[in-house]
Amino acid sequence: MTTDTTTAETTAVTTGETVLDARGVTMRFGGLTAVRSVDLTVNSGEIVGLIGPNGAGKTTFFNCLTGLYVPTEGEVRYKGTVLPPKSFKVTAAGIARTFQNIRLFSNMTVLENVLVGRHTRTREGLWSALLRGPGFHRAEAESKARAMELLEFIGLDHKAEHLSRNLPYGEQRKLEIARALASEPGLLLLDEPTAGMNPQETRAAEELIFAIRDKGIAILVIEHDMRFIFNLCDRVACLVQGEKLVEGTAAEVQGDERVVAAYLGEPFEGDPGAAEVAEVEAAEAHAAAASEITEATDPAPTAPEPTAPETEATPEAAPKATGESTSKENDR
Repeated sequence: MTTDTTTAETTAVTTGETVLDARGVTMRFGGLTAVRSVDLTVNSGEIVGLIGPNGAGKTTFFNCLTGLYVPTEGEVRYKGTVLPPKSFKVTAAGIARTFQNIRLFSNMTVLENVLVGRHTRTREGLWSALLRGPGFHRAEAESKARAMELLEFIGLDHKAEHLSRNLPYGEQRKLEIARALASEPGLLLLDEPTAGMNPQETRAAEELIFAIRDKGIAILVIEHDMRFIFNLCDRVACLVQGEKLVEGTAAEVQGDERVVAAYLGEPFEGDPGAAEVAEVEAAEAHAAAASEITEATDPAPTAPEPTAPETEATPEAAPKATGESTSKENDR
Protein backbone atom coordinates (compact mmCIF):
# COMPACT_ATOMS: atom_id res chain seq x y z
CA MET A 1 0.00 0.00 0.00
CA THR A 2 1.19 3.54 -0.70
CA THR A 3 0.38 6.18 1.84
CA ASP A 4 0.72 9.16 -0.47
CA THR A 5 -1.80 7.86 -3.00
CA THR A 6 -4.31 6.88 -0.34
CA THR A 7 -4.05 10.18 1.49
CA ALA A 8 -4.64 12.10 -1.71
CA GLU A 9 -7.66 9.97 -2.55
CA THR A 10 -9.11 10.25 0.94
CA THR A 11 -8.95 14.04 1.01
CA ALA A 12 -10.22 14.44 -2.54
CA VAL A 13 -13.82 13.57 -1.70
CA THR A 14 -15.93 15.78 0.53
CA THR A 15 -18.64 14.14 2.58
CA GLY A 16 -22.26 15.12 2.01
CA GLU A 17 -25.59 14.30 3.61
CA THR A 18 -26.00 11.85 6.45
CA VAL A 19 -26.94 8.56 4.83
CA LEU A 20 -26.96 6.29 7.88
CA ASP A 21 -27.98 7.42 11.34
CA ALA A 22 -28.11 4.62 13.91
CA ARG A 23 -29.31 5.77 17.32
CA GLY A 24 -29.06 3.75 20.51
CA VAL A 25 -29.11 0.41 18.69
CA THR A 26 -29.36 -2.44 21.20
CA MET A 27 -29.75 -6.14 20.44
CA ARG A 28 -30.46 -8.73 23.11
CA PHE A 29 -30.73 -12.48 22.74
CA GLY A 30 -32.46 -13.64 25.90
CA GLY A 31 -30.21 -12.56 28.75
CA LEU A 32 -27.27 -11.78 26.44
CA THR A 33 -26.79 -8.23 25.19
CA ALA A 34 -24.81 -8.48 21.95
CA VAL A 35 -25.01 -4.77 21.07
CA ARG A 36 -25.62 -2.02 23.61
CA SER A 37 -26.72 1.54 22.78
CA VAL A 38 -24.54 2.04 19.71
CA ASP A 39 -24.74 5.36 17.86
CA LEU A 40 -23.12 5.70 14.45
CA THR A 41 -23.48 7.93 11.41
CA VAL A 42 -22.10 7.56 7.88
CA ASN A 43 -22.19 10.35 5.31
CA SER A 44 -22.27 10.11 1.52
CA GLY A 45 -18.80 9.85 0.01
CA GLU A 46 -17.36 8.67 3.35
CA ILE A 47 -15.73 5.41 4.40
CA VAL A 48 -16.22 4.45 8.04
CA GLY A 49 -14.53 1.45 9.63
CA LEU A 50 -15.85 -0.76 12.40
CA ILE A 51 -13.23 -2.69 14.35
CA GLY A 52 -13.16 -4.79 17.49
CA PRO A 53 -12.21 -8.24 18.75
CA ASN A 54 -14.16 -11.34 17.75
CA GLY A 55 -17.52 -11.42 19.50
CA ALA A 56 -17.62 -7.65 19.92
CA GLY A 57 -21.00 -7.41 18.14
CA LYS A 58 -19.89 -5.99 14.79
CA THR A 59 -21.78 -8.41 12.53
CA THR A 60 -24.80 -8.31 14.85
CA PHE A 61 -24.81 -4.54 14.44
CA PHE A 62 -24.67 -4.98 10.66
CA ASN A 63 -27.63 -7.37 10.85
CA CYS A 64 -29.59 -4.74 12.79
CA LEU A 65 -28.82 -2.14 10.12
CA THR A 66 -29.96 -4.38 7.26
CA GLY A 67 -33.18 -5.74 8.77
CA LEU A 68 -31.95 -9.29 9.38
CA TYR A 69 -32.43 -8.57 13.09
CA VAL A 70 -35.02 -6.28 14.64
CA PRO A 71 -33.18 -4.19 17.27
CA THR A 72 -34.45 -4.61 20.81
CA GLU A 73 -34.03 -0.86 21.28
CA GLY A 74 -33.04 2.11 19.15
CA GLU A 75 -33.69 2.99 15.53
CA VAL A 76 -31.94 3.04 12.19
CA ARG A 77 -32.52 5.93 9.80
CA TYR A 78 -31.55 6.00 6.14
CA LYS A 79 -31.46 9.53 4.72
CA GLY A 80 -33.71 10.68 7.56
CA THR A 81 -36.33 7.93 7.24
CA VAL A 82 -36.69 5.18 9.83
CA LEU A 83 -36.08 1.85 8.11
CA PRO A 84 -38.65 -0.94 8.31
CA PRO A 85 -37.29 -4.12 9.96
CA LYS A 86 -37.45 -6.16 6.74
CA SER A 87 -34.29 -6.98 4.84
CA PHE A 88 -35.86 -6.72 1.35
CA LYS A 89 -37.34 -3.33 2.23
CA VAL A 90 -33.97 -2.14 3.53
CA THR A 91 -32.36 -3.20 0.24
CA ALA A 92 -35.09 -1.46 -1.74
CA ALA A 93 -34.54 1.68 0.34
CA GLY A 94 -30.89 1.82 -0.70
CA ILE A 95 -28.69 -0.27 1.64
CA ALA A 96 -26.71 -3.23 0.30
CA ARG A 97 -24.22 -5.53 2.00
CA THR A 98 -21.77 -8.37 1.62
CA PHE A 99 -21.12 -11.12 4.16
CA GLN A 100 -18.13 -12.62 5.95
CA ASN A 101 -18.53 -15.83 3.97
CA ILE A 102 -18.96 -15.65 0.22
CA ARG A 103 -22.60 -16.23 -0.77
CA LEU A 104 -22.54 -16.48 -4.53
CA PHE A 105 -24.73 -18.76 -6.62
CA SER A 106 -22.01 -21.20 -7.62
CA ASN A 107 -23.95 -22.81 -10.50
CA MET A 108 -24.77 -19.47 -12.09
CA THR A 109 -22.54 -17.39 -14.33
CA VAL A 110 -20.78 -14.23 -13.24
CA LEU A 111 -23.30 -12.14 -15.18
CA GLU A 112 -26.29 -13.99 -13.72
CA ASN A 113 -25.02 -13.40 -10.18
CA VAL A 114 -24.96 -9.66 -10.79
CA LEU A 115 -28.41 -9.76 -12.40
CA VAL A 116 -29.78 -11.30 -9.18
CA GLY A 117 -28.87 -8.07 -7.43
CA ARG A 118 -31.00 -6.07 -9.90
CA HIS A 119 -34.32 -7.47 -8.68
CA THR A 120 -35.10 -4.49 -6.42
CA ARG A 121 -34.61 -2.10 -9.36
CA THR A 122 -36.79 -3.99 -11.84
CA ARG A 123 -40.40 -2.85 -12.14
CA GLU A 124 -41.61 -5.80 -14.14
CA GLY A 125 -43.54 -8.33 -12.05
CA LEU A 126 -44.31 -12.02 -12.26
CA TRP A 127 -46.99 -11.74 -14.95
CA SER A 128 -44.74 -9.65 -17.12
CA ALA A 129 -42.02 -12.27 -16.80
CA LEU A 130 -44.44 -15.07 -17.67
CA LEU A 131 -45.92 -13.27 -20.67
CA ARG A 132 -42.51 -11.95 -21.72
CA GLY A 133 -43.99 -8.87 -23.33
CA PRO A 134 -42.12 -5.85 -24.72
CA GLY A 135 -41.82 -4.25 -21.28
CA PHE A 136 -40.14 -7.33 -19.86
CA HIS A 137 -37.64 -7.59 -22.73
CA ARG A 138 -36.83 -3.89 -22.39
CA ALA A 139 -36.25 -4.19 -18.63
CA GLU A 140 -34.18 -7.34 -19.17
CA ALA A 141 -31.95 -5.58 -21.69
CA GLU A 142 -31.49 -2.60 -19.35
CA SER A 143 -30.58 -4.87 -16.44
CA LYS A 144 -28.08 -6.80 -18.54
CA ALA A 145 -26.46 -3.61 -19.76
CA ARG A 146 -26.17 -2.29 -16.20
CA ALA A 147 -24.76 -5.61 -14.99
CA MET A 148 -22.11 -5.56 -17.71
CA GLU A 149 -21.17 -2.01 -16.70
CA LEU A 150 -20.61 -3.21 -13.16
CA LEU A 151 -18.54 -6.16 -14.33
CA GLU A 152 -16.40 -3.78 -16.36
CA PHE A 153 -16.11 -1.54 -13.29
CA ILE A 154 -14.66 -4.38 -11.20
CA GLY A 155 -12.63 -5.82 -14.09
CA LEU A 156 -14.58 -9.03 -14.67
CA ASP A 157 -16.48 -8.23 -17.87
CA HIS A 158 -14.28 -10.69 -19.78
CA LYS A 159 -15.49 -13.47 -17.47
CA ALA A 160 -19.20 -12.70 -17.67
CA GLU A 161 -20.12 -16.16 -18.92
CA HIS A 162 -17.84 -18.06 -16.54
CA LEU A 163 -19.39 -19.98 -13.65
CA SER A 164 -18.83 -18.05 -10.44
CA ARG A 165 -17.43 -21.11 -8.68
CA ASN A 166 -14.52 -21.17 -11.13
CA LEU A 167 -13.31 -17.69 -10.22
CA PRO A 168 -10.26 -17.22 -7.99
CA TYR A 169 -11.09 -16.32 -4.39
CA GLY A 170 -10.26 -12.62 -4.75
CA GLU A 171 -12.46 -12.28 -7.84
CA GLN A 172 -15.35 -13.98 -6.05
CA ARG A 173 -15.09 -11.31 -3.38
CA LYS A 174 -15.19 -8.61 -6.04
CA LEU A 175 -18.19 -10.27 -7.68
CA GLU A 176 -20.07 -10.14 -4.38
CA ILE A 177 -19.45 -6.42 -4.23
CA ALA A 178 -20.68 -6.01 -7.82
CA ARG A 179 -23.88 -7.89 -6.99
CA ALA A 180 -24.44 -5.58 -4.02
CA LEU A 181 -23.85 -2.54 -6.24
CA ALA A 182 -26.42 -3.85 -8.73
CA SER A 183 -29.19 -2.70 -6.37
CA GLU A 184 -27.85 0.88 -6.77
CA PRO A 185 -27.34 1.52 -3.04
CA GLY A 186 -26.57 4.78 -1.34
CA LEU A 187 -24.89 2.86 1.49
CA LEU A 188 -22.71 -0.23 1.09
CA LEU A 189 -21.90 -2.44 4.09
CA LEU A 190 -18.82 -4.65 3.69
CA ASP A 191 -18.27 -7.41 6.24
CA GLU A 192 -14.56 -8.37 6.20
CA PRO A 193 -14.08 -7.82 2.45
CA THR A 194 -10.38 -8.82 2.52
CA ALA A 195 -10.67 -11.95 4.66
CA GLY A 196 -8.43 -14.67 3.20
CA MET A 197 -6.89 -12.40 0.57
CA ASN A 198 -3.21 -12.13 -0.27
CA PRO A 199 -1.51 -8.68 -0.28
CA GLN A 200 -2.10 -8.13 -4.01
CA GLU A 201 -5.80 -8.96 -3.71
CA THR A 202 -6.09 -6.75 -0.63
CA ARG A 203 -4.58 -3.81 -2.50
CA ALA A 204 -6.99 -4.40 -5.41
CA ALA A 205 -9.92 -4.46 -2.96
CA GLU A 206 -8.72 -1.20 -1.44
CA GLU A 207 -8.59 0.49 -4.85
CA LEU A 208 -12.07 -0.83 -5.69
CA ILE A 209 -13.52 0.54 -2.44
CA PHE A 210 -11.98 3.94 -3.12
CA ALA A 211 -13.51 3.89 -6.61
CA ILE A 212 -16.93 3.10 -5.11
CA ARG A 213 -16.51 5.92 -2.62
CA ASP A 214 -15.65 8.30 -5.47
CA LYS A 215 -19.11 7.61 -6.91
CA GLY A 216 -20.60 9.21 -3.78
CA ILE A 217 -21.65 5.95 -2.14
CA ALA A 218 -21.28 5.81 1.65
CA ILE A 219 -19.36 2.78 2.90
CA LEU A 220 -19.30 1.08 6.29
CA VAL A 221 -16.72 -1.70 6.54
CA ILE A 222 -15.85 -4.32 9.16
CA GLU A 223 -12.28 -5.55 8.98
CA HIS A 224 -9.58 -7.15 11.16
CA ASP A 225 -6.68 -6.03 8.97
CA MET A 226 -5.66 -2.88 10.83
CA ARG A 227 -3.29 -1.58 8.18
CA PHE A 228 -6.06 -1.91 5.62
CA ILE A 229 -8.70 -0.25 7.78
CA PHE A 230 -6.55 2.66 8.98
CA ASN A 231 -5.30 3.31 5.46
CA LEU A 232 -8.82 3.20 4.02
CA CYS A 233 -11.21 4.93 6.39
CA ASP A 234 -12.07 8.56 7.11
CA ARG A 235 -13.36 7.56 10.54
CA VAL A 236 -13.08 4.41 12.65
CA ALA A 237 -15.28 3.18 15.50
CA CYS A 238 -14.20 0.42 17.89
CA LEU A 239 -16.71 -1.96 19.47
CA VAL A 240 -15.78 -3.93 22.58
CA GLN A 241 -18.25 -6.28 24.26
CA GLY A 242 -21.11 -4.78 22.27
CA GLU A 243 -20.43 -1.16 23.18
CA LYS A 244 -18.78 1.60 21.19
CA LEU A 245 -15.53 2.26 22.97
CA VAL A 246 -14.23 5.11 20.84
CA GLU A 247 -14.77 6.79 17.48
CA GLY A 248 -12.50 9.15 15.59
CA THR A 249 -9.93 9.44 12.83
CA ALA A 250 -7.51 6.59 12.17
CA ALA A 251 -4.75 8.44 14.03
CA GLU A 252 -6.99 9.10 17.04
CA VAL A 253 -8.27 5.53 17.30
CA GLN A 254 -4.97 3.72 16.78
CA GLY A 255 -3.35 5.89 19.46
CA ASP A 256 -6.15 5.57 22.01
CA GLU A 257 -4.92 3.67 25.08
CA ARG A 258 -8.28 1.99 25.59
CA VAL A 259 -8.27 0.59 22.05
CA VAL A 260 -4.67 -0.53 22.39
CA ALA A 261 -5.45 -2.32 25.65
CA ALA A 262 -8.70 -3.90 24.47
CA TYR A 263 -7.88 -4.80 20.90
CA LEU A 264 -4.68 -3.72 19.19
CA GLY A 265 -2.31 -4.98 21.88
CA GLU A 266 0.39 -2.42 21.10
CA PRO A 267 0.47 1.10 19.67
CA PHE A 268 0.42 1.28 15.90
CA GLU A 269 2.99 4.03 15.32
CA GLY A 270 3.72 5.91 12.11
CA ASP A 271 1.71 6.29 8.97
CA PRO A 272 -0.46 3.19 8.55
CA GLY A 273 0.09 3.09 4.80
CA ALA A 274 3.88 3.12 5.22
CA ALA A 275 3.97 0.33 7.79
CA GLU A 276 4.59 -2.47 5.32
CA VAL A 277 7.32 -0.47 3.56
CA ALA A 278 8.97 0.29 6.90
CA GLU A 279 8.95 -3.40 7.83
CA VAL A 280 10.58 -4.38 4.55
CA GLU A 281 13.20 -1.64 4.81
CA ALA A 282 14.00 -2.60 8.40
CA ALA A 283 14.40 -6.24 7.44
CA GLU A 284 16.68 -5.34 4.53
CA ALA A 285 18.78 -3.04 6.73
CA HIS A 286 19.11 -5.75 9.35
CA ALA A 287 20.19 -8.29 6.77
CA ALA A 288 22.75 -5.87 5.29
CA ALA A 289 24.19 -5.05 8.73
CA ALA A 290 24.45 -8.73 9.60
CA SER A 291 26.27 -9.38 6.33
CA GLU A 292 28.80 -6.60 7.00
CA ILE A 293 29.49 -7.89 10.52
CA THR A 294 30.01 -11.40 9.20
CA GLU A 295 32.47 -10.22 6.56
CA ALA A 296 34.40 -8.11 9.11
CA THR A 297 34.72 -10.73 11.82
CA ASP A 298 35.08 -14.01 9.92
CA PRO A 299 38.82 -14.93 9.39
CA ALA A 300 40.05 -15.82 5.96
CA PRO A 301 39.59 -19.49 5.27
CA THR A 302 42.75 -21.58 5.79
CA ALA A 303 43.62 -25.03 4.65
CA PRO A 304 42.77 -27.64 7.25
CA GLU A 305 45.78 -28.98 9.18
CA PRO A 306 46.45 -32.68 8.83
CA THR A 307 45.49 -34.60 11.90
CA ALA A 308 46.51 -38.05 13.01
CA PRO A 309 43.80 -40.60 12.51
CA GLU A 310 41.94 -41.42 15.67
CA THR A 311 42.41 -44.92 17.03
CA GLU A 312 39.14 -46.71 17.15
CA ALA A 313 38.35 -49.97 18.82
CA THR A 314 38.34 -52.84 16.39
CA PRO A 315 35.32 -55.07 16.23
CA GLU A 316 37.43 -57.83 17.81
CA ALA A 317 38.23 -55.69 20.87
CA ALA A 318 34.74 -55.74 22.25
CA PRO A 319 34.33 -59.51 22.34
CA LYS A 320 37.79 -59.83 23.92
CA ALA A 321 36.97 -57.36 26.65
CA THR A 322 33.66 -59.04 27.19
CA GLY A 323 35.36 -62.40 27.44
CA GLU A 324 37.92 -61.12 29.94
CA SER A 325 35.17 -59.62 32.05
CA THR A 326 33.20 -62.86 31.96
CA SER A 327 36.28 -64.85 32.94
CA LYS A 328 36.90 -62.65 35.94
CA GLU A 329 33.30 -63.03 37.03
CA ASN A 330 33.61 -66.80 36.80
CA ASP A 331 36.83 -66.70 38.87
CA ARG A 332 34.85 -64.99 41.62
